[in-house]
Amino acid sequence: MAKTVMLAFLSILLVVAIILQPDAAFQSSLQGLTVWWNIVFPGLLPFLVLFELIASFGLIHAIGSLLQPLMHRLFKLPGEASLAIVLGWMGGYPAGAEAAASLRKKNLVTKQQGQRLLALAHMPNPLFMLVVIGAGFLHKPITGVLIAASVWFSALWVMILMTLIRPKIETENSQTDEREASESGNILQRAAEALRLGREQDGRSFGKALGDAVTASVQKLMMIGGFMIFAAVLAKLSEPLFSPLLAKTGLGFISQAFFEGHLGAYSAAVWDAPGAGTLGNAAAIAAVLAWSGLSGILQAGYSITGTDLKLLPFIAWRVVHSLHALLFMLLLWKPATAFLRSILAPGDLPVFVPAESFLPGHAVAVIIKAGELPALWQFSLPAAFVLALLALFVSMILLPFRKANKSI
Repeated sequence: MAKTVMLAFLSILLVVAIILQPDAAFQSSLQGLTVWWNIVFPGLLPFLVLFELIASFGLIHAIGSLLQPLMHRLFKLPGEASLAIVLGWMGGYPAGAEAAASLRKKNLVTKQQGQRLLALAHMPNPLFMLVVIGAGFLHKPITGVLIAASVWFSALWVMILMTLIRPKIETENSQTDEREASESGNILQRAAEALRLGREQDGRSFGKALGDAVTASVQKLMMIGGFMIFAAVLAKLSEPLFSPLLAKTGLGFISQAFFEGHLGAYSAAVWDAPGAGTLGNAAAIAAVLAWSGLSGILQAGYSITGTDLKLLPFIAWRVVHSLHALLFMLLLWKPATAFLRSILAPGDLPVFVPAESFLPGHAVAVIIKAGELPALWQFSLPAAFVLALLALFVSMILLPFRKANKSI
């Protein structure tokens, strides 16, 4: 009851704040809408549709069977988890959370495995890091590569640490599963059989599966857009509370970063880091992307609705990953720039455009206009096409083994 009253009171306060500041609420909602349309929609739609198709035709079971030994050795996860990781890392959040929740609903992962998979698969879109941040915001594509490397390596590092301290009973189960997988015969025959069984369990035609995939994906994207707009409005309306404190500490980008990861990354890119220079901006961007913002966390929470996966451990992971991403950037910066200095021209080195060229007066608030924000429309479809070709290649490899199994 107390929680309901508190949420109702906060909702009333938000409505009052929007009425008192209609211009600020409208502009901030446009920011969220711009980011969603230019980045999130083209970056996620092909991958969400592709995942639904892969699942409907049994490829998720086949790929899981092929990668089961590798996933067991690295992360003590079943092979099916590999596809959730690939989709999450290529599509960006919350594609990985959607895939992890789908695997948990089908009982392909345990609760503990699903919790770890949810944490590892919830990653920022690589096209956003490499293209939008590197080439768009910072005008140095190689800087986007360094930021992406820090986010990725830190995620793998923390996941390995979590794997080492996993419960004993889960360790015994993983060892048993791995032993059974190694004793079950030819890996390609097992994958072909898994592909056949997965296809028979679904049973939908291609047209039906494609239509369902598009409908479900667009509905999820509309939900994501609502979360992003809501978070952008919250970030703007909360500025009077946080701006004085953050301005004194020199961490003005945090107010945007806490609520929305994409807006926070832009704010960190134009942040005038006191005494830190380029390294401070890079570390701040990596930390913001690993955190993903309140919007990204709420999207993951929506994705795991209907499962027994919990949001609180996921939030703890986001905090830990954010701190490690910042640390990895601090550790990688000097050796990486020293190596790049020997192979790149001076103009290509990771040096940022001064903050003054982005925001006059170093204001805390960040205004993103549609013309300033690079779009992912021209990159997302080719990336999804490459992934689809890989999935088709796997199915073609397994086709002779499926025929062999039927003849037996």
